[in-house]
Amino acid sequence: MTIASLFFFGFFFSFVGSITPSMLNMTALKISLEKGSNAANKYALGVALLVVPQIYIAVILTKYITENPKILETFDKVGIVIFMLLSLYFYSESKKSKVNVDVKKTKKENPFLTGITLSLLNMFAVPFFCGIIVLLDNFTLFYFDTIPILFFILGSVLGTFYILFLYGKFAKIIQKKTGKLIRDVNLVLSILTGLVAVVTLIKLFM
Repeated sequence: MTIASLFFFGFFFSFVGSITPSMLNMTALKISLEKGSNAANKYALGVALLVVPQIYIAVILTKYITENPKILETFDKVGIVIFMLLSLYFYSESKKSKVNVDVKKTKKENPFLTGITLSLLNMFAVPFFCGIIVLLDNFTLFYFDTIPILFFILGSVLGTFYILFLYGKFAKIIQKKTGKLIRDVNLVLSILTGLVAVVTLIKLFM
């Protein structure tokens, strides 16, 4: 495995992890519809920059977990349950037909600071990156060295920014076609998270 692979993994998982409707990407959509794509890009940059400390914390926690085999085994078991629940969640979400985006004129706000604030409030980020790092480490695809970690962080920052950039750029199209888009994406994610749960379960007994 090359260092470039960690850049790809960081980009891919950050992109996919933010592709479904959430507080962060729905806000990017809302800002774009209200204030234009430039404001949405500033917001996306604010969100993406907070990924750096989030991953750093995730790396520290994950390294501690991997150095304690009993904790890692427990984490794997918990991870299986989490991925199974996520699979069911995404499947149930794929049945929904529409996601409403309430667009109202609001007072002047700094999109960049809004991005930083909401990213800071996103409590799911650190556990998400912990799970990804543990998953990669289980398959010897992650190294706890400075350069590999930096490449992973860079990929994650760009992946997060890019998905939010796309939400902002195609805000009007997404708003019109939200129903079908969300159903298709959630169904794919349901299958992927289900497969991760199965693979992790099989590996646990190997």
